[in-house]
Amino acid sequence: MENMEKKVSAEISDPDPKADTTVGDVLPFRQTQRGLASRHVQLMAIGGSIGTGLFVGIGSYLRDAGPLSLFLGYLVWGCLFILPVNLCVGEMAAYLPIRGSIFELAARFIDPAFGFAMGWVYFYGGVMLVCTEYSSVATVMQYWNTSVNPAVWVAMALVVCTVLNLVAVKWYGESEFIMASTKILLLIGLVLLTFITMVGGNPKHDVYGFRNWTDGVMFEYYTDGNTGRFLGFFSVMVYAAFSVAGPDLPALAAGEIQNPRVTIPRVVKMTFWRIVGFYVVGVLAVGIICNPRDPRLMSAIDNGAAGSAASPWVIGIDNLGIRGLPDLINLLILLSGWSCGNAYLYSSSRTLYSLARDGQAPKFLLKCTKSGIPINCVITVSVLSCVTFLVAGSSSVEVFYWFVDLTTIAFVLTYTGMLCVFIAWYRALKAQGIDRKSFVPWASPFQPYGAILAIIIGCLTALFNGFSVFKPFSVQGFVTSYFGLAFWVVMFVFWKIFHRTSFVSAINADLYSGKAEIDEECKIWEEGDWEERRKAELAQMHWVRRVWEKMW
Repeated sequence: MENMEKKVSAEISDPDPKADTTVGDVLPFRQTQRGLASRHVQLMAIGGSIGTGLFVGIGSYLRDAGPLSLFLGYLVWGCLFILPVNLCVGEMAAYLPIRGSIFELAARFIDPAFGFAMGWVYFYGGVMLVCTEYSSVATVMQYWNTSVNPAVWVAMALVVCTVLNLVAVKWYGESEFIMASTKILLLIGLVLLTFITMVGGNPKHDVYGFRNWTDGVMFEYYTDGNTGRFLGFFSVMVYAAFSVAGPDLPALAAGEIQNPRVTIPRVVKMTFWRIVGFYVVGVLAVGIICNPRDPRLMSAIDNGAAGSAASPWVIGIDNLGIRGLPDLINLLILLSGWSCGNAYLYSSSRTLYSLARDGQAPKFLLKCTKSGIPINCVITVSVLSCVTFLVAGSSSVEVFYWFVDLTTIAFVLTYTGMLCVFIAWYRALKAQGIDRKSFVPWASPFQPYGAILAIIIGCLTALFNGFSVFKPFSVQGFVTSYFGLAFWVVMFVFWKIFHRTSFVSAINADLYSGKAEIDEECKIWEEGDWEERRKAELAQMHWVRRVWEKMW
C-alpha cells in the first residue's frame, strides 16, 4: 500500500506552472495532495468531532434537562439536521471534490458574497473550536495538577497539534486515526460498562436498570410547565449543535482524499449509524448510569470541577464501587480534546487555503510545502489560537464555555449554509434540464425535503440559541451566543458592496468548472488497473494489516 501511495502521489504531483494544460489553468503554487486514504477520512468524520463535550460538559445538561430530554435532543439534532447536511455535502463533494471545497460551490450556485461569508464564519468557528479543545486540555490536566498555570498545558497542546499539522498529510491522517480510535474505544467501553453494570455486573451486584429515570425524565428549565420542559429539550439541541459535528471534515478534505468519488459517499452513507451508535446511544447510557440529581454531579458543576471530576460517567462509576477508572478515563478524555483540536486545526487551515484560492484571503496563504501542506495557513491558525491563553487569567472551565458558545453559532450557520448551497445546486440541475441521479456519482436520498426541513431547524436554532441570556440579560452571554450571526452579516454585506456581486440564477449556475481537472486527477483510481494493483499490494501484506486495511 505504501508503494501504491507513493506512485499516486507522484502521478498527481504539481505540474510545471508554465506548461500548457488541457484541464484548466494551474496556479503557480504547489497544491495540497491526495494523501488521505479511506480509513483516515472515516476516522476523521467519526472521531474528529467527538471532543470533551460528550464526556464532561454533558453533565450540566443532564442535570438541567433530564435524561429523556438529553436523549431526544441528540436524536432530533443528529437525525433531522446533521444527517441531511452530511448527505447533501457528500453528493456535491463526490461530484466535484475540488480544493476550493463547499465555499467555492456557494459562490457558484448562490452568490460570491454568500461563499465569502460562509467560508470566513466557518474559519472563525473552526479557530474557536481549536481554542475550545485547547482550553479543555488545560481543564483536564488540572485534575492531576492545580499548581501549574493552565497556560502551560495550552502551550503544550498547541505545539503538538501544530507539529502534527505541518508534516505530510498522510502522517497527519495516521496521527488523527490513532487519537480518534482511542476516544471511539472509550465511548464504546463506557456504553458496554453501562449495560453490564445496569444488569447487575458491578461490585454491589445492584440491578439498577432505569432507576435513575424514576425521579423525572424531562426537567423544567428556565421556566415552569410544558414550556420549561420544551426549553430543556431545546437547550440540549443547542449543545448537540456544538458536540455533534462531522459533515465539514470530508468536504474540506475533498481535495486531499484518494479516490474521492468512491470514498466520500462511503463515508457519508455511514453517518446515520455513527450518529445513533456513538452519540444517541452514548447519551442514553450516561442518563442511565448517573442520577441527574446526584449531589456530587450538581456540586462538581456548580464549583467548576476539572476533568473527569465533573463527568457523569465517572460519578456513576464511583457510586457503583468501581475503583481505579477515573485516571484512565481522564487520560482518554485528554486525548479526545487533543484529537478534536488536531482535526479542527486541519480543517481551519484548509478553509483558509480554500479562501485564498478563491481570492478571498491573502495570496501568501497559498504557499504549500513539497508534501502539500499549506504551511502559512497552519501557522496563521496556530497564532490565532493563542487567544486560548485567556485561561492564564480566568478559570479554564469558564473560558471553555465561552468558546463553546462562540463555536456553536458559527457551526449552526455554516451547516445551514451548506444546506442552502445544496438547494441551489438542486435547482440549478433542474433548471438546466439535467437528470440529477444520472449526472452525479452518488445521489443522496430524501432530497430536497430533508434539506428543507434541516434548513428550518438550523435557522430556528441560530435565532434562539441564546434564549437564556435575555432574562436576566447577560452581555457576555449575548455576545458569545450571537457574535457569529453578526459576523456572517458583516462579511456578506462587505463582500456584496465592495465587489458588487450578484445572486446567481439557477439557469446560469456553473456546474462544470474544475470537473475536467478532477477527472484527470481521478483517472488513477477510476481507470486502469488500480483495483488489481491494490489487491496485489494487499496480498503482500502481513495478514493482520491486510484485515485492518480491508475493514476500511
